[in-house]
Amino acid sequence: MVIREDVPVRHNDTVPALFDPPRQSGPVVIGTVLRSSPRFRGVEPFYAEFIAGLEDTLRVTNGSVLVHIADSLDDEIASYRRWAASGHVSAIVVHDLTENDARTSILHDLGLPALVLGDPLHTSKTGVATLEVDNFEAVTLAVHYAVELGHHRIGRVAGPAQLVHTGVRSSSFAQAITANGATAQTVTGDYSEQSGFDGTRELLSGPERPTMILFDNDLMALGGLAYARQAGLAVPAELSLLAWDDSSLCRLSTPPLSVMRRDVHWLGAAAAEMVRELLAGRAPGTIPAPAPQVVARGTTAPPPAG
Repeated sequence: MVIREDVPVRHNDTVPALFDPPRQSGPVVIGTVLRSSPRFRGVEPFYAEFIAGLEDTLRVTNGSVLVHIADSLDDEIASYRRWAASGHVSAIVVHDLTENDARTSILHDLGLPALVLGDPLHTSKTGVATLEVDNFEAVTLAVHYAVELGHHRIGRVAGPAQLVHTGVRSSSFAQAITANGATAQTVTGDYSEQSGFDGTRELLSGPERPTMILFDNDLMALGGLAYARQAGLAVPAELSLLAWDDSSLCRLSTPPLSVMRRDVHWLGAAAAEMVRELLAGRAPGTIPAPAPQVVARGTTAPPPAG
């Protein structure tokens, strides 16, 4: 589904009733650890909105979120051990899964309940509560949108290769490109704005440069937009750009970025509901997140003639 948007986004602040009201009494504290990028210190817009969804839902029962920014996996696991020893958190939200990810097993051994945010092709193996995020169909939709506009040379600046969802997106991208008779080139970034700048420069340096580029997050798309501006390329007349996930940064850029939008606030709110259900003693469950949508703004258009 493609939406043409000319008005500001209004987020849905409520989550549909997913379960019966939980029986747990007392405030819930959800812990989550964010890994920092060497070129980006702080909280990415995706996680800022996700945490806001967690907090808005937990606040009703005086719950809260405890966030730690880690430099490495060892630092992340050390945080889990401290939280388990201190009793400061009720449960953990795990995200950015990697192949053979050991974090859920470690949390189980520490006695910390866990909720996984991830792709359905992989989360079924974890044996913990899962909020499914289907990246495969989303990428298929993005490529189909690009081809419908007339683009047949499509580039992509991907996220870190070690992440499971990057692999899922890459597999979907390759299949969708082949199915649509297009050609593609992918470079790898680290979710920072600088890596989007560098990746766009690399994609546009070859003789068969793409007419449209997909970015695995909003910060890299902003970097791509900055490079296009520096290189004197008109967006979208000469180059189209499509970002992954919506944020205020996308809506406030010049021109506003077209995006693959998921309701990230909803994801956070749903995760909080699932954690409360888990703590109430119910078996770990799995629910799917709403399907993403292409939101066409000011950075996508048909390719230039010829």
